[in-house]
Amino acid sequence: MVATRALGRQFGWLWAAYTISTFGTWLAFDALPLIAILVLHAGPTEVSVLAAAGLAVGAAVAVPIGPWMEFRRKQPVMIAMDLTRFVALISVPVMFALGWLSFAQLLMVSVIVSAAGIAFKAASGACLKALVQPENLLVANGRFESTTWTATALGPPLGGVAIALFGPVTTVVADAVSYLFSAAGIHAIGRREPRSVRTDAPGLRAGDLLDGWRYILCHPMLRPLFFNTILVNGLILATAPLVAVLMLGSLGFAPWQYGLAFGAPCVGGLIGSRLAPLLVARFGRHKVMCTAGALRACWSLGLAFICPGAAGIVLVIVVQLGLVTCIGVFNPVFATYRLEHTAADRVTRTLSAWSVTSNITIAVMTALWGLLAGITSPQTAIAVAGILMLATPLLLPRHDGAANHERGLARSHA
Repeated sequence: MVATRALGRQFGWLWAAYTISTFGTWLAFDALPLIAILVLHAGPTEVSVLAAAGLAVGAAVAVPIGPWMEFRRKQPVMIAMDLTRFVALISVPVMFALGWLSFAQLLMVSVIVSAAGIAFKAASGACLKALVQPENLLVANGRFESTTWTATALGPPLGGVAIALFGPVTTVVADAVSYLFSAAGIHAIGRREPRSVRTDAPGLRAGDLLDGWRYILCHPMLRPLFFNTILVNGLILATAPLVAVLMLGSLGFAPWQYGLAFGAPCVGGLIGSRLAPLLVARFGRHKVMCTAGALRACWSLGLAFICPGAAGIVLVIVVQLGLVTCIGVFNPVFATYRLEHTAADRVTRTLSAWSVTSNITIAVMTALWGLLAGITSPQTAIAVAGILMLATPLLLPRHDGAANHERGLARSHA
């Protein structure tokens, strides 16, 4: 069975490192804004600046990192990024204990963690492609996706309990320590990683900074996926604060009801990620990716019709369950498709450019949708995003340039 295929000890260590750091991240979900509110008594504007600046400035800082990493061994880079995040995050409880914690420090930590996360993600994609055989990439990405949704479902509620029992910086300590364990897991891979050899002159050139975007925009298969995923992620995350304001404000839902409405549907992501390899074996990668990508655009509009009471909670759960299940199928197939269509000497730059664009787009769209909600209403802004989502399937690739290769992989999975 594809779901139980053994991928080797080295992948096992990479997966363990990913699992630990992912659970740490979701355990500390929204920890920095929460500390800003509870400890520093920050207002809505400061909290919004903290969220948006961390994404946008962190992405800008990460721009030159992708070309720099491309021709270096990826495992040391990943370890360095984990240690960087540990140092940045652990400074928060240290300064809190000393009474020196400030909003400027939280802002700096947010930027560092964001930039290091982009660099780590790009390097880990290249590392995964080197560790796993091409026919096993979908299974590996499916396991990462399952881990993500499990952590998404369990992390925030457990983090809330930890904060209630032990204080506001507790989850930040756990998140910081998780990066130490992640670094240890990556070190345990123990594989002698060959250094990529470049054929042009050494040194970082101005053109290298744009090479990831140039490669994406010139690639007939990656280009439509790039615009599709950037827009979809931006629309989903830009409306998340508006849904929170709507449910916890005018509609009067309790925090536990809000958590239940968005936590319970995460089981759909786990189910979708487990189904993805089976669906690919039956229908082929391109068809599954495009179908799941189109279906995930059909749900968000429903959030504009949330009403008070039990009916509103049921509506949110149904909408989120459908959305998350489609995303759970789409993401591992898309991640595999992207790696297979990216040349080995372009993986880090391509993934860095992708993440940088995604983070900046989310930051900008979050600000724009907040402005739109202020001018109109949260429901109107959510509805506009839902309508735009319905058009995103038009950006999916219509044809598969590697159809023969896909059929061979599908037979291998079967």
